[in-house]
Order: sequence, then structure tokens, then C-alpha cells
Amino acid sequence: MLILNGIDEVRAAVGTHLGHSDYRVVTQQEIDRFAALTGDEQWIHVDVERAKEGPFGGTIAHGLLTLSLGPRLAKTIYRIDGMAVGVNYGYNKIRFPAPVPVNSKVRLGATLSSVEDVAGGVQVGITFVWEVEGGTKPACVAEMLLRYTPAGASR
Repeated sequence: MLILNGIDEVRAAVGTHLGHSDYRVVTQQEIDRFAALTGDEQWIHVDVERAKEGPFGGTIAHGLLTLSLGPRLAKTIYRIDGMAVGVNYGYNKIRFPAPVPVNSKVRLGATLSSVEDVAGGVQVGITFVWEVEGGTKPACVAEMLLRYTPAGASR
């Protein structure tokens, strides 16, 4: 795991690929739970028999389920220390170029893409790329935005 300590190290790392997470399997149980939680119970996600005859040959994970795995997987790649507080500020340009078939393995790659000064601290952009093992295109690409208040900064 890469540890960046303080805003100076974060700024110096802009453009750096931070690494990859391990692969993790996306199960039908997770897809079903996500569908129940969000109300998105489209057959390509939850109807195993019908999906076998569909465009993907089986069920696929929701794009938003894939996206939601980002923070969990990112915690295994990097950590930013030396900040009083950090919050998820949102995402830029989320795309889902390829499906995540049920029981496939996905991993996350992260690149520190930007640092901007904002009121009370900095906004850090980290470009996430979700890969399906054996796939030719990413399953998801998005820039996560985080807002940090440096340790010792007045609020």
C-alpha cells in the first residue's frame, strides 16, 4: 500500500499510478442485494434464467454496484495521511465501457490525477479504472473527488 503523508506529498504524486487492488469476485448474491436495496431489479441483473438468453449470456452487475466498490478497493491501494479530515466530494465523468458478468473477478487501478486548492483545503482527483480479469475494456472509469482539510489548518 502506498502512503502519502501531507499535502506536499500528495501534490508531488500528481500523475502517479498508485497501484492496483487485488481481484475480488462479484457474486449473484451481491447483485441481488444491490438490486433489492436500490430497486433496480432489471432482468439482466437478477433473472438468471432469462439473462442466459440475453445480450451478455448471463447476469451482470449493476454499473452503480461496480462504482460503489471503488472506495472499498481503493483502501487497499493507497492512503492519504496528515489530514484533519477527508470527505468524498463526488465523481466526474463516470463511464461503463464493459459489463461485469456474475462471478467475474474485478480489480481497481488508481491514478492521482489532480490537486486543486479549495476553501479550507484541497480537492484531490483520483482516476479509478475497474478491470474485469481477462477483459479487453475497463468495466468502469471515473474520477473520484475527495476534499481534504490539512492537519493543523483552521476551519
